[in-house]
Amino acid sequence: MTTERDERLTAVLNKRQPDITVVLENVFDPHNISAVMRTCDAVGIQDIYILNHKIPPHRKWGEKSSSSAAKWLTIHQFTDPATCFDALRKNYNKIYTTHLSSDAVSLHDLNLTESVALVFGNEHSGVSDEIIALADGNFIIPQVGIIKSLNISVACAVTLYEAFRQKNNSGHYSESKLIGEPLESLRKQWGYLED
Repeated sequence: MTTERDERLTAVLNKRQPDITVVLENVFDPHNISAVMRTCDAVGIQDIYILNHKIPPHRKWGEKSSSSAAKWLTIHQFTDPATCFDALRKNYNKIYTTHLSSDAVSLHDLNLTESVALVFGNEHSGVSDEIIALADGNFIIPQVGIIKSLNISVACAVTLYEAFRQKNNSGHYSESKLIGEPLESLRKQWGYLED
């Protein structure tokens, strides 16, 4: 590996944020998943959870939408909600779903500097009642239009850039959060990948 490439990979790894993740529940369109992956990479999210308990597992992602972002991420796939949430609870302190309900708080009122998993649901039916019951709360993206929803990849991008803003203002990108074995494992894995 050239020195220039090593420096580039190190710079990206130093900005990774292991204390935030995205969970996609039964998201049908692989292009939506890939667009979410591209945004995750852009804001420094390394791990993404894909839970398909009502649709078949995906075999591949929409290459054109992700700009090959999937190969730079650690993707965890689940078909059982309880198993997925057990894994999430081991790594994140709070789990919030995007769900329009009377108890939902505004995205801007969430503390996204804490350890958090953000759940986005199916394109047509949203997050399932089962998953809502397992989460710590619901949030909505403030809107003033007639249609009270956004495309899932857009909703995820808006949410993650609010997280980026909060985390950047709090200095989360100023120091490396990936250390030890997780850092070295990714560095080794990335060394074999092509841009």
